[in-house]
Amino acid sequence: MKAGFAAQGVPQAACLPLRWGRETELAISAVQALDPLLKDGRPWTYRSGFLPQPVVRFTGRRDASGDLQDGFLTSFVNVSRVEPIQCLDELGTILDGWLSVLSGLGFHARHISIHGKLSTWRRRQVAGITLRFDHLDLPLGDIVLLWNADNPERMAVDLGTGLERLAWARTRLAWRDLVFGRLATQVPSATLDAVRTATLLLAHSISPAARGAGGITRRVIGTIDPDVARLGVSSLVRASYRYWRLFDEPDVPWPAVTMAIEEEMGI
Repeated sequence: MKAGFAAQGVPQAACLPLRWGRETELAISAVQALDPLLKDGRPWTYRSGFLPQPVVRFTGRRDASGDLQDGFLTSFVNVSRVEPIQCLDELGTILDGWLSVLSGLGFHARHISIHGKLSTWRRRQVAGITLRFDHLDLPLGDIVLLWNADNPERMAVDLGTGLERLAWARTRLAWRDLVFGRLATQVPSATLDAVRTATLLLAHSISPAARGAGGITRRVIGTIDPDVARLGVSSLVRASYRYWRLFDEPDVPWPAVTMAIEEEMGI
């Protein structure tokens, strides 16, 4: 993907800080890179270009037993192209470029469908139009035209998908096997998801605390099955740590992450 976007003159941007501390405690979407332009009407953004952003969300769909459904994780990589635009023609160019990137990954354009309504939505300072795209029967993501509601000339595009979901659509592997590899058959998925998220948070210096971002870390660690973890979580942490460091170099080494989880659990 990096090469595909670079061929179109779209550079990769550095990740946003995971500890966000503005309207949300944590980074929940790459579109937050556009906050100064869209929310404040200022002529600049935090980031622009191709942005693979690790995020944490608790909005994933769950089944009747409370487990996350296939295709959803608490922490994942929000792969986006976020950038200001000057006119609507650029939206079409960006969408066409995205189809080229997908083609380079092995997705045939005839299997991609784009749907949605041209009606405008508004959330506080920001207005927009959302179009969603699918690969065959699998929802992949969306492209959103956004503007500052009080200053419509401040326009931008957020083209986004989840890296894990994109890999799922490309390979059609079983979701658990794709995300968790050999651990998928050895450890309950809820614990794997929790360790994965706790590793991301702790690796970026967000330690357990009573409130704020640290409170989220404590909450996540609290969902790890103590019976599964009674002999330690080292192997689970290392698997997640290797993945997260592909996108942003962690602040905390993996042994310290492991110790922090085990200490919080009282192991």
